Amino acid sequence: MTANSRGSELANLSPEFYQAPYGVYREVRDNTPLCQQSDGSFFISRYEDAASILKDHQSYSSDKKIDFKPKFGDGPLYEHHTTSLVFNDPPYHTRVRRLLAPFFTPRTLKALEVNVADMIDTLLDQAEDAGTIDLVNDFANAIPLNLIGDMLGIPGDEREPLRNWANVILGGLEPSLTPEQLATGNDSVEAFKDYLRDLIAWKRSRLSARAETDILSALLADHDSPDGLSELELMHNCIFLLNAGHDTTTTLISNGMDLLLRFPDQMALLRNDPALMKTAVEEMLRYESPLQIGNRRATVEVTLHDQLLPAGTFLHIGIAAANHDERQFPEPEAFDITRTPNRHLAFGNGIHICAGNSLARMEASLAFSKLLARFARIEQAGPTLRPDRARFRVISKLPLSLAA
Repeated sequence: MTANSRGSELANLSPEFYQAPYGVYREVRDNTPLCQQSDGSFFISRYEDAASILKDHQSYSSDKKIDFKPKFGDGPLYEHHTTSLVFNDPPYHTRVRRLLAPFFTPRTLKALEVNVADMIDTLLDQAEDAGTIDLVNDFANAIPLNLIGDMLGIPGDEREPLRNWANVILGGLEPSLTPEQLATGNDSVEAFKDYLRDLIAWKRSRLSARAETDILSALLADHDSPDGLSELELMHNCIFLLNAGHDTTTTLISNGMDLLLRFPDQMALLRNDPALMKTAVEEMLRYESPLQIGNRRATVEVTLHDQLLPAGTFLHIGIAAANHDERQFPEPEAFDITRTPNRHLAFGNGIHICAGNSLARMEASLAFSKLLARFARIEQAGPTLRPDRARFRVISKLPLSLAA
């Protein structure tokens, strides 16, 4: 990916960009803040523009029924990504979000916190015995996978395939796909739906015994209400919950630890003052935003940087670029766990702000608090490996050596 007179070209990304995108983003912010792509779309890189667009759901649509058709055709990936909560506008978005809202209240988070803490302790017991850990696969992946599994009432011994399905389905949102990736993504959606059909049938016969935090059973119980979800809507929004909750938290914890290792003075500061955990997590979210690029389509004629854009113009929202904008964040390339204010856009803005943002923050805070308290020595035991992903800031492997 390079910055040029047309802007940042998402269809032609370099291997170097995937590993270190922020220098390119700065060049684009400074020179072409409204960056036209070869397909006629535009890349948005400045904070003020991104925050305004994300907040204005009337002028900018999240619905992807038009945009995903050329990419996915009529297959399962298209069905999933146009039925789940995130890629829809009101009134559908409002209806689904209202049904999910009770599961992300402070009361529910409090009820879940004990289970998350116990889960983390168990994972760290295993890490202490081994003396080494792959932070991604042995720790960061396991926490949200098991928590969302608990919230959906998925039996513990049936969760392992869900991780791969989630990664493949979300991978389908990258700017470009090979035919093999498209086929694997479609197969993963179908496999996930087949699993959920069986789980839904099993749960329907046991609704009277459902747990307070069992989202799937609660949504099934509301099936006949005026706002109730059809079975297809239910399946795709359960897939979305697992995918979004799993991917965001895994990448937050993985990137957060990578940052602490890259900036050891900040790790030492956090060890010495655990009260900084809240601002530390916010800075991790800003510096290495889990979702790097979002999208909107203009529903009306809009003007950006003195250029008139017709209704229907497709926009790539550079969340990561905006979160490194020096116009909003002094010294944005400094990782500063005391940074305040820190009005980053990692979880979006407006009505589409991530419904599970408080859950992700809670999981990450507990993970880092317990990890730093348990181990006096945390050292990198191998390179941080990142796959070539532009939309999500993913780490695939981060080996650590640990000592209490």
